[in-house]
Amino acid sequence: MTGSDYYIPAGVLAIALVVKSPSFWRGWNSPMSKSIFVILAASAGGFVFGAPPTIERVNRLTGVPNVSALIVYCILSCLSCGSIVLLIHWRGGPEEILRRHTRMWIAATAVMIATFCVLFYLSSVPIEQQRDFDTFYANTPYVREMIVLYLTSHIAMSLVVAAKCWRWARELRDLQAAWTHWGLLILVAAFSIGLSFALLKFLAVGARWAGTDRWDSLSTDVAPPLAGLGAGMTTIGFLVPVVGPRLGSMWGSWRAYRAMEPLWRALEPFAGPGKPTWVRFTSSPEIRAMARSTDISDRLLNLAPHLDSSHREAAERYASSQGCEPEAALIFAEAATIHAALAAAEAAGRASSGLAALAAETGATIDTRVSGTNGLARLSIQFSKIRRSDLPVGGAARSEGN
Repeated sequence: MTGSDYYIPAGVLAIALVVKSPSFWRGWNSPMSKSIFVILAASAGGFVFGAPPTIERVNRLTGVPNVSALIVYCILSCLSCGSIVLLIHWRGGPEEILRRHTRMWIAATAVMIATFCVLFYLSSVPIEQQRDFDTFYANTPYVREMIVLYLTSHIAMSLVVAAKCWRWARELRDLQAAWTHWGLLILVAAFSIGLSFALLKFLAVGARWAGTDRWDSLSTDVAPPLAGLGAGMTTIGFLVPVVGPRLGSMWGSWRAYRAMEPLWRALEPFAGPGKPTWVRFTSSPEIRAMARSTDISDRLLNLAPHLDSSHREAAERYASSQGCEPEAALIFAEAATIHAALAAAEAAGRASSGLAALAAETGATIDTRVSGTNGLARLSIQFSKIRRSDLPVGGAARSEGN
């Protein structure tokens, strides 16, 4: 792997860290925010300090050969600790138990990092190794123990976390937890890859113990890409349940916004003298959908004098007789009533400017039982079907019922 193979994913993780920094600042008292920060920072740091150009510079600046290996070991230990702590708080439970488990893992990580430092200090590693530190010094006293401790802890952590994520993912069956479910499955894959990384390293080190260097490529060529892939997937797995619901909400609002367009445009002549609700270019899909639903409601108010309740009741009975569910029959009836009201208003030659006054004079109100962005989106879709269809209303009713 070249320097760019390390620095590109490190840059992506750094961008994610910068983007998330405002939320980290606001929720710094939350253990989950701190854990996500540690995961992103440690993942980026692992890539940066594991890159051969960085290894060379760190060793030269400090004057300590191979000290970069110790730094990478410590960073990856923090990544493992952050992952476990986040999983603990993600799963939830009694506050006292969460705090106790968190302190236990942090203390264990601190002890392990201190042990790494002591073993490295006692060792003799004078020859700089940018890519094959583990195998080159596999038989060196103290470094040998440091490598074994690191790989053993990495294997144990990967097994524990992957097993916990798998069990939890199997418990989550409802739609509301879909993002968490997929995040957990990604984490299972990520920590399985991390397990493969540690096992390959162990095989290469074990081969050195057996007196052969034929398996060194497992540690120098195969394992590093797996480490990068595993770290990236770990970050994605923890971010999916956090970012996913927001993206799902934005996508749903955007779909509703687009779906409401046919009804919104059909009611445009009944907008009255006021301008449509103004939204900024940078407004979120939720705000856009809300503004459009407000415009539709206002325009239906001007159309109210032409909305015929008897027509709606007849349309609802017809849709029910065609096998539509109650909600689908209601949507069809409302859409058919609006379609008929628009035709009646056009035939009467009503000016949109006079409709509001007429509604006020007659005491008319918005004669529709459908509201909200999702409800109006469905109403608009059904309205569009009725308007496009040259068939009797039964065809549209059946389409909505299916």
